[in-house]
Amino acid sequence: MAEAAGGNEKAGKLVIRHIGLILSGKIEQPILDGDCIICDDGKITAVGYEKDLDIEGATTIVDAMWTTVSPGLIDSHVHPVVGDYTPRQQQLNWIDSTLNGGVTTMISAGEVHTPGRPRDIVGLKAHAITAQRFYQNFRPSGVKVHAGALVIEKGMEEQDFKDLAAAGVTLLGEVGLGSVKDAGDAKKMVAWARKYGIQSTIHTGGPSIPGSGLIDKDVVLEADTDVVGHLNGGHTALPDDQIICICESCSRGLEIVHNGNERAAILTVNTARELKKLDQVILGTDGPAGSGVQPLGILRMISLVASFTDLPAEVAFCLGTGNTARQRNLDCGIIEVGRSADFVIMDRAQHAPGKTILDSVKQGNLPGIGMTIIDGIVRTQRSRNTPPANALPEIVFGRYDRYEAK
Repeated sequence: MAEAAGGNEKAGKLVIRHIGLILSGKIEQPILDGDCIICDDGKITAVGYEKDLDIEGATTIVDAMWTTVSPGLIDSHVHPVVGDYTPRQQQLNWIDSTLNGGVTTMISAGEVHTPGRPRDIVGLKAHAITAQRFYQNFRPSGVKVHAGALVIEKGMEEQDFKDLAAAGVTLLGEVGLGSVKDAGDAKKMVAWARKYGIQSTIHTGGPSIPGSGLIDKDVVLEADTDVVGHLNGGHTALPDDQIICICESCSRGLEIVHNGNERAAILTVNTARELKKLDQVILGTDGPAGSGVQPLGILRMISLVASFTDLPAEVAFCLGTGNTARQRNLDCGIIEVGRSADFVIMDRAQHAPGKTILDSVKQGNLPGIGMTIIDGIVRTQRSRNTPPANALPEIVFGRYDRYEAK
């Protein structure tokens, strides 16, 4: 992924010390022992206790002030268009604002809000390739936006998917947002996409925008996409029995989103937990959309899940980090050696109830974010969007890169 403007320099050696709690992002082991993380040139090289690690030669040292370090949050479902602008809400800098909500990686579910979006096969292929290149070559505020999510249309053939994969396209937008709504057609095209390494998502539930339509459980299950997009509706959810049936029958990613039905989201999580499929549940916002832009959408989903289910807060964080990374084949989202050095440093919000950050989130409160780090480089300090944190990390020495548009 290309660096944003001013970002061709190497990250160097980053040391995060005096960590009070490390959230791993791994649902099987959500909390790690240790008080220090070391990264080199944007990758994690060591996790443990500072007394056992080599911190010499650091180019940046962050004192976490005994707060919590989590993998950077991942939004599994966004609709970007170009740069950091959304015509859907006529809003600038929505990606930067979401970074201030702890999100360091976004996955496009289709650039469907592009004015005049082409529907002919030549045009839609060109659109997907162009969107993929936009965000390969430009990272708004350093955020990793995986885009170029093709919306499939009737008349596409296997060669089209082969051509797209060769051009660098790795995603299908929501099946159902284009003219392909029949289960048989969708299944055939999804299989072609998978053959060439292109990951797929399907629209689930009632129509969200003009041109979309109802996609029910029968279409979802037959199409067999890699991710069941917004299983809790975007906005309108399927009936409970259909949601439960999809959870029971599907071995793919089960996505719930902020811009959906909150009750249906909780039903999805509880059903997945009972079926021992919690590792399949991932989080998105489905924004920008009619509900606007949600800079704190992933944090709010984590808080919702933690406070309205029996899941511990540290497990709820995994749904927005490691679960998504594994379902989406990303090298971020988990704190372990070799993965991308993408972090959010946070603490219990000032005056929030709960003795710890996890207690507070379990009670439905948002944490305060004190810093975000992408590829081992500090991208933001105290969030302008979350409540103020009880304690804030500090850069002992090194740099703080504020990435702006070219």
